[in-house]
Order: sequence, then structure tokens, then C-alpha cells
Amino acid sequence: MSSMRRTLLGLWASCHPGPTVVVTALAAALSLAAGLDLGRAALLTVAVFAGQLSIGISNDALDSARDRSVGRADKPISMGDVDLRTAWTAAVGALVLALLLSAPLGIWVLLGHAVMLASAWSYNLGLKASAFSLVPFLITFGLFPSLPTLTSPEPQAAAWWAWAAGAALGAAIHLTNVLPDLDDDARTGIRGLPHRLGGRPSAILAASGVLLGALAVSLGPGGGAVGQLNGVAWVFFGLVVALVIVTVVLTAMGHSGRTLFRLVMLAALLLAVQLVASGQGLVG
Repeated sequence: MSSMRRTLLGLWASCHPGPTVVVTALAAALSLAAGLDLGRAALLTVAVFAGQLSIGISNDALDSARDRSVGRADKPISMGDVDLRTAWTAAVGALVLALLLSAPLGIWVLLGHAVMLASAWSYNLGLKASAFSLVPFLITFGLFPSLPTLTSPEPQAAAWWAWAAGAALGAAIHLTNVLPDLDDDARTGIRGLPHRLGGRPSAILAASGVLLGALAVSLGPGGGAVGQLNGVAWVFFGLVVALVIVTVVLTAMGHSGRTLFRLVMLAALLLAVQLVASGQGLVG
């Protein structure tokens, strides 16, 4: 394998490909569901993709020494497959590109995306090891549904319930994403909110957050009127409730963090799909 190809593959593996692809796909889906024309939707999606690259690569660059100390073989930067300087060049370059791509979409999109990226980078730069580790996820994902609505010809912030659902999704991602790595994190001095709470309370809190987010998406567009819920909304809400119940039961039975992580993330995915299905109603 050539050196260039190895570096590119290493950078891709370092950007946290799973979350990067999911968040980018969510941006594309929300953009189209909100009625943006194809050009603006595509530009916003690429801007979000570049931002996610910057977040993921900078995270692994900052954590390279920690990852090396616990023998993380899945981290190309800590394994030496990607030079640290190259990683930082890619992370900063992707950050600048994300902002440059956001600018043509309007000042409010640029400002919103800049706040989201600053919040995410603040997590990487130190908040991940503090009791405030949840805050960047609440800010970044709370703002996320507003990117498509701010990109529209008549820019508006998303409705309160979309903010609530986005924040709930972000909370679930953070509280469960660290569950499989709690022991490794503890050995390297990372004590974010989930570490301080413990695995079981974090899983229950994440599941509860998703449930509240599902309530917001279900009831928000109709002004809280239960009678206005259609069949699809009831199906989504019922599935989320079922997953939350299963998560709480398995937590009480002492199941592993990885199992709980998968369950809560499945519930969070349903919440994301439900948010996308709200489409044109994001501003009202």
C-alpha cells in the first residue's frame, strides 16, 4: 500500500466514520425534508461533512497519547499510521473548509455552524474530562435542526421542540458512546459526566432523554394536542418507549455497557428518523 493511500485511509478511520456518516446523512435528510433546493441542500451537507471530519480527526489527534497507553489498535494516529502533524493539518483544514462552505448559505448558517463546531472542539480540547462533558452535545445537537431552517430563503430558527429533540439525541449519544470504554478512560484520567455517574445511571438517563425527545417530536408540531398525532407518530413513539423499557430492564439486570449502548443508539436513531419525518414543520 502506498504511503498516500495509507495516510488517507488512516485519516478516514480517525474521523470516527460511523458518527460522521450518520450526522452527514441526517443533515442531508433534514435539508431535503425541510424543502431546501438540491443545490443548497448539497452545499449544507458537504459543509456538515467537513465539520464532522474536523471534529473526529482532532479528537483522535488530541487523544493519541492516551490511545497509545491503553493499546488502542484501531486508532491510526496513535499507531503511527498517520503522522500527528498531518492529522492536525487535516483537522484544521477541514474546519476552515466547513466554515467556507457555510458562508454562501448566509450569515446565520455560518454563525450557527461556527457555534456548533466551537462547541464540539471544546469537548475535544478538555470538556470531555469534566463534569460539563454533556454541555457541548446539548449545544451542538440542539442547534443542528436549525441549520436547514436557517439555510432556507427566509431563515428561521427551528421550533423549540426540534431543539429539544436534537439536544436529547446529543445527550443520548454522549451518555452511551462512552459506556464500552469507561475502564480505559478511567485509566487515562478521563472523568466526564458519564464516568462520574457510572454506567447504569448513564444508560437510564440517556434512555429517559430519548423518551423526552420523542415526546417533544410527537407533541410539538401539534401544539401538545395528543389527538393530532397520526398513526406514524404513534408507531415511532411506541417503538422508542419499548426500547427505553428494555434498556431499563437490562440495566437493572446488570447487562454490559455495549449492549446498553446499542439499545439506546437504536432508540436515538428512531428519534432522528422521527425528527426528519417532521420535515416542513421544523419551524412551527
